[in-house]
Amino acid sequence: MEPVVLTTERLLLRAVRPDDTEAVFAAAQDPAIQRWISSFPSPYLREHAETFVGGTAPAGWADDSNYTFGAFRPSGELAGMLSVVTHGPGHGEIGYWATREHRGRGYITEAASAVARWAFTALAMDRLEWHAEVGNHASRAVAERVGFTVEGVLRAGVDSRGVRRDSWVGSLLPSDLGLPSTAPYLPAPVRPPEAKAQAKGDCQCHPLSSPA
Repeated sequence: MEPVVLTTERLLLRAVRPDDTEAVFAAAQDPAIQRWISSFPSPYLREHAETFVGGTAPAGWADDSNYTFGAFRPSGELAGMLSVVTHGPGHGEIGYWATREHRGRGYITEAASAVARWAFTALAMDRLEWHAEVGNHASRAVAERVGFTVEGVLRAGVDSRGVRRDSWVGSLLPSDLGLPSTAPYLPAPVRPPEAKAQAKGDCQCHPLSSPA
């Protein structure tokens, strides 16, 4: 896919390019980004930024595997970065980070909302996931403001520089944003409390077991 440009009330969302190298390199020196974004090399060198803006990010657009947007203010300042990674037909994952000087202003929530809508409409996704290491409350706050439902904790769900750590997982569906799905969705029925209590006494048979 050719890179696309999205606009929000306060931001321009576009693919990064070589002249963004210095901005990406500077943002990546932030200790908070180094702590929570486990995919970032540490230390983060200028050559890492060059490879990202000149190779990794454009390649993701070219092979439809990873769609990366830089979030820019009208002044041209980099406010953050977002990406949607494809996991299969109709299934993707969103990730994001904010530059230190632009945190707390709602920019990433604004950008993530726009990117999510784009993923549902342009990429025909039916489920968009969000993952973050447990304790990354800023990332979780953005996800919840966008409309994600936090579904639980994945034990050892993330590799943080050689250490397995627990991660939160959440999901956003097109219907959460008032959009249609490309495939029908039939949610599991919600059982009343009395039915759940009765089920505790039922035989819990293994699905592959057979009578002797």
